[in-house]
Amino acid sequence: MSYSLEQINEAIRSDPAGFAQRADAEYQKKVDRAAEKIADHRAESHIVLLSGPSGSGKTTTAMKIEEALDHMGIVTHTVSMDNYFMSIDPETAPRNRDGGIDYESPFCLDIELLNRHFAMLDRGETIHVPKFEFARQMRSAVNFRPLRLGADELAIFEGIHALNDVITGKNPRAFKLYIAARSNVADESGGVVFEHAWVRLCRRIVRDAKFRGSDAAFTLKLWPGVCRGEKLYISPYRDSADLLFDTAVPYELSVYKSHVVPLLEEIPAAARPEIVEQMLRGFDRIAGLDDRYVAPNSLIREFIGGSTYSY
Repeated sequence: MSYSLEQINEAIRSDPAGFAQRADAEYQKKVDRAAEKIADHRAESHIVLLSGPSGSGKTTTAMKIEEALDHMGIVTHTVSMDNYFMSIDPETAPRNRDGGIDYESPFCLDIELLNRHFAMLDRGETIHVPKFEFARQMRSAVNFRPLRLGADELAIFEGIHALNDVITGKNPRAFKLYIAARSNVADESGGVVFEHAWVRLCRRIVRDAKFRGSDAAFTLKLWPGVCRGEKLYISPYRDSADLLFDTAVPYELSVYKSHVVPLLEEIPAAARPEIVEQMLRGFDRIAGLDDRYVAPNSLIREFIGGSTYSY
């Protein structure tokens, strides 16, 4: 699917507030449809596995689905699978082909504990969700969250590896949801102005700068490894999903423009990879939109800040 560049620019010029509201409403309809499918499936399993590549909006989408299910009277708990990372032991950590620690590998997760917890939750038993402390790169020895599901309650486990065979193979009845920004922006001739993968990269650049103080060069340096991990460990399992969810929002690039372009332009021209020049050319053709048009509960707030959700 592609969004029309001309329609985006015209809507921003003529009715920016209405355009943003309509786009967010369409996104909410997708959330509601996903919640309905999950609700219909709950007799099969209490577990929902939500996966997608980096920058897909997994966190906000999971919380929105939880909210929609709660409105349907189905108590839902969202759990980040990042908390199941194991403390890294250089002696046993998975390695990439260059010999470095492969932080994108699913085997950085405690797969055995995850699968045990899924089985316990489906049996109505209490688990203790661990807490991974990223600042110390290790799992907390004292910080755990107890979780037990009632007869009609659900748990959404969200993470990039949620649909990997090492997890779904032992949990075939779980509802599987794959999310990603899947829509390009194209002009009236059908030419791609902005690729969907660049949308996720923009989300990462904005979020890294906003919340981590990282510049665009740092994010771009990591991006090839992220894409490699996606091709190896995430995309191959997309077709096993019960539902594919496109998280692209038609006005988001217009919002990111004022955030991303200055960060990209900080990179010296001689040091810019071709993808930077391609993105800058794409942004040149996209009309900008001020952050004030972005609702507090919009998916886009996950990346630019000011969300009503806490992460």
